[in-house]
Amino acid sequence: MGPNKLDKIDLKIIEILQGNSKITNLDLSKKIGLSPAPTLERVKKLENTGVIISYHAQVDPQAIGLSVKTFVLVSLAWQKEGALNHFLEKVKNIKEIVECYIITGEADFLMKIICKDIPTYEQLLFKTLSQIEEIERLKTLMTLSTVKDSKVLPYKYE
Repeated sequence: MGPNKLDKIDLKIIEILQGNSKITNLDLSKKIGLSPAPTLERVKKLENTGVIISYHAQVDPQAIGLSVKTFVLVSLAWQKEGALNHFLEKVKNIKEIVECYIITGEADFLMKIICKDIPTYEQLLFKTLSQIEEIERLKTLMTLSTVKDSKVLPYKYE
């Protein structure tokens, strides 16, 4: 389902659900000006066509004792056979790596890592990441504080 197949009501539903996925169908229907049955039908269609992928509880990392967030630039040792696939398999099994992107520029990957504290990060760096032989170079970018963390996609919803 491409963006051109979404009408104004679909877009309004998407905008509202990104801000509050726990809104009741009744409240959602009032906000978009439809009755509850067609509202639910539209939400189901957005889910079934893969526009809405899933619903999550956004948890404050600090509230559960995760105080360190870093971004790590990774350069791969491409000369090693199967470097990419081996690296990706290992990264998938490290739960502190919450996001990983193939990038352009000064490195091959950008990883977002969240963990308890600096000693935990240090252990992850030296005992886990440095053991991945496909990694040629790591560069840690330590975050100090969060200025913006929006989950609403930048789209014209009107």
